[in-house]
Amino acid sequence: MVNEQTYTFTDRGDREVTLRPEMTPTVARMVAGKRRDLTFPVRWYSIPNLFRYERPQRGRLREHWQLNCDMFGADDISADVEMIALAYNVLKAFGAKDSDFEIRINDRREMSSFYATFGIEDQNTITEITRLTDRKNKMSADEYIKQLSEIVGSHENARTIAEALVAPVPDTAIVIALKELGIQNSTIDRTIARGFDYYTGTIFEIFDTSPDNNRSLLGGGRYDNLASLFEGDSVSGIGFGMGDVTMRDFLETHGLLEGKVPATSPTVIVIPNDATQNLDAQKVAQEFRDAGVKIAVDISDRKSDKKKSSAEKTGAKYILTFADSNTLTLRALKSKATDVTGTVDELLKHIS
Repeated sequence: MVNEQTYTFTDRGDREVTLRPEMTPTVARMVAGKRRDLTFPVRWYSIPNLFRYERPQRGRLREHWQLNCDMFGADDISADVEMIALAYNVLKAFGAKDSDFEIRINDRREMSSFYATFGIEDQNTITEITRLTDRKNKMSADEYIKQLSEIVGSHENARTIAEALVAPVPDTAIVIALKELGIQNSTIDRTIARGFDYYTGTIFEIFDTSPDNNRSLLGGGRYDNLASLFEGDSVSGIGFGMGDVTMRDFLETHGLLEGKVPATSPTVIVIPNDATQNLDAQKVAQEFRDAGVKIAVDISDRKSDKKKSSAEKTGAKYILTFADSNTLTLRALKSKATDVTGTVDELLKHIS
């Protein structure tokens, strides 16, 4: 990633600057630096702004925001289960059904044992195979076999490995534990590789099952040696990252954004009749804000009917009109409730 996907440049102070492409190493460094002040296990989340130098495409932009969830200082398999279950529950909280996505799980340690059965034990070779397999879905089967042959030195061995990668395998302890939690849409997938070299054990990705958005939604895994790069002692870690653009595409694909009110939408929009009422409208709005109501004033020069139509599209629940600052009328936009006229205190009783 550092060599191929980072924005690196020299600033006006002749300093070399690299825009952050990934959050996990940063969080690991912070934990390593504060390890003596923390009580483990530590559960942290962050929503960083990240930048990657790559060709923009559906689900991948050069700049994005990402939800990162990480746990440090927990070696037990229950930590792996907890993090995967957290990712599952995030999608469920957005209204997704189990049939909308699939959790695919693998393990770097088990894959090392898998390759050893083919006589491949050199870690550099395994790393090359892992990086190639991480790109497997972006190339044809013939191209994958061709490149794998160049790594392992034999076309026959490459074909045998490729066939073994997709052969059915029994459920692991993690999949069994997830099923005990009621999470039935997880499976073992040996082709899940995760390109980062810092992963040491469990790795997982969640895929959209819709053919209209057949891609990975999020991914993560266990990285037990990362913190030791910054401080002497190692601190185990496991986590995942979920990008905002990928999540939006998933929600749109499954109709989970329809009818949803944006988090930034005001509850009430004040609609002055004309510009002469704009300042009075601001005074009224401030009284509602003081009472804890999210409210905005439409100070555009459009006609009232246009303002009302626009208010409905924002996701607001009410519009407020007035003849003067003491005669206010509240109208519910998505119900057949009768308009209510009164003072601010009187109208506040009708806002839910």
